Amino acid sequence: MSIRNLRYLFRPRSIAVIGAGKRAGSVGAALARNLFGAGFDGPIMPVNPKHAAIEGVLTYPDVASLPQTPDLAVIATPPATVPELIDQLGRRGTRAAIVLTAGFSEGAEGGEGAGPERERAMLAAARPHLVRIVGPNCLGVMAPALGLNASFAHLTARPGGIAFVTQSGAIVTAMLDWAAVRGVGFSALVSLGDMADVDVGDMLDYLADDPATTAILLYVEAVTEARKFMSAARAAARTKPVIVVKAGRSGEGARAAASHTGALAGTDGVYDAVFRRAGMLRVHTLEELYDAAEILATPRLPRGDRLAIITNGGGIGVLATDALIAGGGHLAELPPATVAELDAVLPETWSRHNPVDIIGDASAERYAAALDVLLACPAVDAVLVLYCPTAVTAPVEVAQTVIDTYGRRRAPALLTSWVGAGTAAEARRLFADHHIPSHETPEQAVRAFLHMIGYRRSQEALIETPPSQPDQPGPAMADARAVIEAGLAQPGPAAPDTATDAAPDAATDATDAATDATDATGAPAPGWLDEAAVHQLLGAYGIPVAPTRVVADEDEAAAATAELAPPWVLKLRSPDVVHKSDVGGVVLGLASPQAVRDAAAAMRARLAAARPEARLAGFTVATMIRRRHAFELFLGVTEDPQFGPVIAFGHGGTAVEIIDDKALGLPPLNLHLARELMARTRISRLLGGYRDRPGVDLDAVAMVLVKLSQLVIDHPEVAELDINPLLADADGVVALDARVRLQPASAPGSARLAIRPYPSELEERVPVPDREPLLLRPIRPEDEPALQAAFARLTPEEIRLRFFIPLKTLSHVTAARFTQIDYDREMALVLCEPGVPGEAEIYGVVSLAADPDGERGEYAILVRGDVTGMGFGPMLMRRIIDYGRARGLREIFGDVLRDNKTMLKLCRVLGFHQHEAPDDPGLVRVVLTFDTDPKADPKADKAR
Repeated sequence: MSIRNLRYLFRPRSIAVIGAGKRAGSVGAALARNLFGAGFDGPIMPVNPKHAAIEGVLTYPDVASLPQTPDLAVIATPPATVPELIDQLGRRGTRAAIVLTAGFSEGAEGGEGAGPERERAMLAAARPHLVRIVGPNCLGVMAPALGLNASFAHLTARPGGIAFVTQSGAIVTAMLDWAAVRGVGFSALVSLGDMADVDVGDMLDYLADDPATTAILLYVEAVTEARKFMSAARAAARTKPVIVVKAGRSGEGARAAASHTGALAGTDGVYDAVFRRAGMLRVHTLEELYDAAEILATPRLPRGDRLAIITNGGGIGVLATDALIAGGGHLAELPPATVAELDAVLPETWSRHNPVDIIGDASAERYAAALDVLLACPAVDAVLVLYCPTAVTAPVEVAQTVIDTYGRRRAPALLTSWVGAGTAAEARRLFADHHIPSHETPEQAVRAFLHMIGYRRSQEALIETPPSQPDQPGPAMADARAVIEAGLAQPGPAAPDTATDAAPDAATDATDAATDATDATGAPAPGWLDEAAVHQLLGAYGIPVAPTRVVADEDEAAAATAELAPPWVLKLRSPDVVHKSDVGGVVLGLASPQAVRDAAAAMRARLAAARPEARLAGFTVATMIRRRHAFELFLGVTEDPQFGPVIAFGHGGTAVEIIDDKALGLPPLNLHLARELMARTRISRLLGGYRDRPGVDLDAVAMVLVKLSQLVIDHPEVAELDINPLLADADGVVALDARVRLQPASAPGSARLAIRPYPSELEERVPVPDREPLLLRPIRPEDEPALQAAFARLTPEEIRLRFFIPLKTLSHVTAARFTQIDYDREMALVLCEPGVPGEAEIYGVVSLAADPDGERGEYAILVRGDVTGMGFGPMLMRRIIDYGRARGLREIFGDVLRDNKTMLKLCRVLGFHQHEAPDDPGLVRVVLTFDTDPKADPKADKAR
């Protein structure tokens, strides 16, 4: 369930308060005082059999005696009473409840399991009536514009545009204190508590479509239903700023794992990847969250990352500059014309560069003159005004002058920092009243600016068009499945050895211990593929691996050298030996076949002497790679219990954990996302080349990441995977050492991902008379250029009929919105030429966007006019109807211009009912309702 009935939480017409009381200091008394004192314009009905009236309002003894059905119930009674109350309310027609009561968790009074059992009973009572529940164990909910304060907080928020959602009630009260001083208002404040029903994802879905909410702040301790959260967060972040602070960042929360990837990822690292992929701006402290709230309260954000600083003190200007550069920001370069304008209004002793030091005796008029010049400078994206108290000027006077000057210009973004207390605090309050961010220190102000820039960049990243991927053969799925099925059928061998196949001058000295794995007893880790099988699996996906041969004995080892370039590496194969180097099981730099034979014989002897019980399964012979300028990289996949597969990239080698230079991302990846993942590491700054060391083929590295992403999507049995090192240089990449751990799949590959991958099962060939078949497939982000080209071939009349307004071009933002969809909630099918997405010509597109509840979907269709009459339009409509039915929708609808006779006729043929569209007589609303239960359709699993 998602946003269904949530409107009754924030826009109720009537409220029942069950457990309202009079006892001073009680939750019931505070709740009643807040509800009756906030100005709610509707009936509030207290329920308490012990009192005749509360807050001067008649009290009712029970739910049955209420004179009308409340839209919203607020419950503050003992936990054992809650399930029955929910049932009674649901039967009467109440559709939302806020349960403040605690006692629903483990350790609650009533014996072992009493709390969870109460929660299950509460949800069971709510389910038949679709009652939505916030809580239990929460502070409550506020909707200030409605006069709703259904909480026991100590303050009532003022109305505004920020929504604040938190899993901690204490954080709500802290935010209220902070906001009261600064005049920040809210559209909603929600304390979710234990999230038995309504969770963070539900709130993001609701607030994304709430016109009163201009920005969303989140305090998150944990996420439930990862895919729903990701879909909701991505949808919300595309429409308004979403700022999140995540509690629980310590290393103690990291999951232990046998692989480097698992060890490097950790819980907080995964959450960081999640927030980044969703387009949310993450901050790390409550103070930063407050800063973000103040920033979002102003409607003007920076147009770029160039900051100009005005100061009356050189020291605080330097502090601000240091903070800016340390945070990755940029000082605006003042053009000569701007410097000349400042020369005309400032004393000769001004700094003549940015920061603009206007000297300690600066008057309010001097501040205004400097600010006026910088606000007009095209090289400045934001201005920070700093003020140190002096005996020459009054802080409040200067503040008012800055406000007046800024009000005349209305551009660009403005931040302020009045340093000190007393009168400086009065100036900060004045700025707050005019919605201009103001901070106590220069560093805080700069941090706020960097948050602004971070948000802008996250929005740009959400709509950046990925480059088309090279037209390469797909993975050899049959070969890969054969490897995995054989591996699952075998008893768990020792983890494969990872002694490097590279020479010492190949920029790597990885040792056998780098990626060997054992369980807690030192026994071989179960589920690890044999080295030869790992090479086969990677090779099936086109990932270059060092040429290797598996042999049974010394003679075969020597003979295998004829197929491989020298020098060679010889490795022992034994299911009973974990660390091959412990028994001399790795020999490098062998230069002749006889040397290989001798090394194998000596290896056999060493194994017999050191571990007589160990079985010898043979040897592997590989070419030892010599790549003098290669970099060692690390790539890996691990399974997060909450968000599923996570992909890691970073600096490789034996000290991978110590160096700890890595970035994490969520599959599926495309080339753009792979490059962005690489760019977040320190080693990425070296990969472009430096001094006499040439740069790396970055596209080749990115393609390995994309292929790993596809591998883990295709094969849910892959639990952990490491490639370390992946050697990369200007000539490409090669995986020297890799290992893979398998486990039986608990769910299909796509089901375990937090983001639904490209649904290749929906691809089909469409026969066309007198020409080669076309391809019908889901749209890809890479299709943006081809979609814009298809739009360019439409006539003005075709554009009007499909978009209702005249458009000359399809902008990047609009095209990105059409092509970068969430396959879990939307679908768009393109009819195109077979070929590389983005380059293959598109003839038609049909889309279906479902609501968060998965009940209704709105369709849209576009077919080029030069191919009308070929049946493409009806075919596309039938395919999207079939998809909607299989997806489980109850209804498909669309709005059609009344004079679009062709589309209206097609809709009639397809069974759509037609009636006048709401609020626009020029449109016809067409609706197709599925008569049977679509969730019983056998195609549903495929479509999902």
